[in-house]
Amino acid sequence: MARIIIADDDEIIGEIARDALIAAGHGAGLVLNGRDALAVIKARRPDLVILDCNMPELSGVLLVGELRKMPDFADLPVLMLTGRRGERDEELARFAGANDYLRKPFDPDELVFRAEL
Repeated sequence: MARIIIADDDEIIGEIARDALIAAGHGAGLVLNGRDALAVIKARRPDLVILDCNMPELSGVLLVGELRKMPDFADLPVLMLTGRRGERDEELARFAGANDYLRKPFDPDELVFRAEL
């Protein structure tokens, strides 16, 4: 069982992701912006973070960049779950430090599979 934090400003998408991960036996929580995600991550390191690229207060790309600068979180696995569809968007997310990139709309089973890699 992994402890997973999901940060997505679209609450419905976040709930679908959270529910799929919980159904697969993981502990998953949802926050609605990047600043809250950073606070939760710092309070208790998760096993995986799933971030939307576009969020209020702190985007997912900026958040993963911040995590990579912190020694305690430099190796924290990050999966970007986003509506951004361009190859350049994926390149920017990976350059910032994302380990994986999944486009919306997504298959919940695919999300679980990637989370378990």
